[in-house]
Amino acid sequence: MKTIIFVCHGSICRSPAAGFIAMQYLKSINRDKEFNIIIRATSNEEIGHDIYPPMKKELKKRNINIEPHSATRISQAEYEVADFIFYMDAENFVSLKHQLRLTKNNTFPINKWTPSIYDIEDPWYTGRFALVCEQITMCIHDIFEHI
Repeated sequence: MKTIIFVCHGSICRSPAAGFIAMQYLKSINRDKEFNIIIRATSNEEIGHDIYPPMKKELKKRNINIEPHSATRISQAEYEVADFIFYMDAENFVSLKHQLRLTKNNTFPINKWTPSIYDIEDPWYTGRFALVCEQITMCIHDIFEHI
């Protein structure tokens, strides 16, 4: 089983969206038993918090199954066991480099195989939850075509 970690700043919008979209997509293509999906933050700001209500509303509108969520910061131990870590924007990568010893070639932008998308913006600031979900969905489909 491969372990994939999706990270964003606080783990209340983008990484939960990516994680739950990925879980549902993998189930729909009968590959859910191949992957362990983990959802994490790069900061301590939202630790313990649930998905931000407008993001939760957008995911429910898209019929994405949501499991209980509590924002948790990524650890070095998780990094070590991960096969892939996908971050949402360049700032997330800078944060990962400051807090972890990145010794493996397993950390990539979520858009690695989706060149039409740059960074996934933080909808907590922009309010564009639908756009973010659409972009993440495209990236998720491309990721699992390649791994």
